[in-house]
Amino acid sequence: MTARDRFVRTLNFQNCDDRLPMVEWAAWWDLTIERWKTEGLPKDISWDDSLAHFALDPLVLIGTGAGPAGDVPPAISRIVTDEASYEALRPYLFSDAGIAGAVEQARRLKAGHDRGDFSIRLWLDGYFWFPRAQMGIEQHMLAFFDQPELMHRMNRDLADYNLKVIDALCRVLTPDMVGFAEDMSYNHGPMLSRGFFDEFLRPYYERTVPEMKRRGIKVLVDTDGDVTTMIPWLLAAGIEGVYPLERQAGVDVAKLRAAFPRLLMMGGFDKMVMSRGEAPMRAEFERLLPVMRSGGYVPSVDHQTPPEVSLANYQIYVRLFREYCERAAR
Repeated sequence: MTARDRFVRTLNFQNCDDRLPMVEWAAWWDLTIERWKTEGLPKDISWDDSLAHFALDPLVLIGTGAGPAGDVPPAISRIVTDEASYEALRPYLFSDAGIAGAVEQARRLKAGHDRGDFSIRLWLDGYFWFPRAQMGIEQHMLAFFDQPELMHRMNRDLADYNLKVIDALCRVLTPDMVGFAEDMSYNHGPMLSRGFFDEFLRPYYERTVPEMKRRGIKVLVDTDGDVTTMIPWLLAAGIEGVYPLERQAGVDVAKLRAAFPRLLMMGGFDKMVMSRGEAPMRAEFERLLPVMRSGGYVPSVDHQTPPEVSLANYQIYVRLFREYCERAAR
């Protein structure tokens, strides 16, 4: 099977003939790679070559963020505070050049994607992420109460842009998944209420997600922390899955699978055990194995491999990763 076959079949709850996909969606920190280069990793290794070095299945990212593109004149603030500041900044958002760049990247990737050499994850700004990125954290939280019309306007514009991205990109190739960047949960749960989610985010998911599903794209949300409470909200809005499922925030993929049998999941492996040697890593894979066998789950480090993980321990992780991905496919 090809790398893409494994990824797509897993997200469709279909069996893989040989093993599950071995994907690291965010892989490792820059500091981690720098450490490994002092421990035997080739010093001139590229990102793509580093994935091949560890025999991982590539999941290639195409990104089309909607934030300010190019040079914003000094007289125009990059921080949105009200309707007027948004109106002034808006010509520098939602860049046609950004879409053109993503389309050109897709053209370069098309042959390899068609062969199945890799899967493609499309990054789109989400409807919590985007206003926060333009306003700043505190102003964004206050805007749910103080500037609801501005929040709706920004997300209407973002939904229009996201639909343009999908239409342009799918003229060249169809990504295997979309990951909406949100980061709207933390270690104690969601950063907003169900009421605010339904009022300010759900309408824009409901505008954009059906078009992605119609094209056969799996739709997931990237939100750190404890997403457990939020999962029913996401499912009601049409979202199919979540990642990275951070263990340190208390996320338990086995409980999620029991509660939501068709939820797509990616991540979930506790990165904090990786520096402690083979036995803790094997125990972590044993914890995940029943979920790996259930389908719809792409196992991966729950966020980037941190720099306290030695090259030797990462090599152990990769060996165990392959063993358990093979065991899960039997």
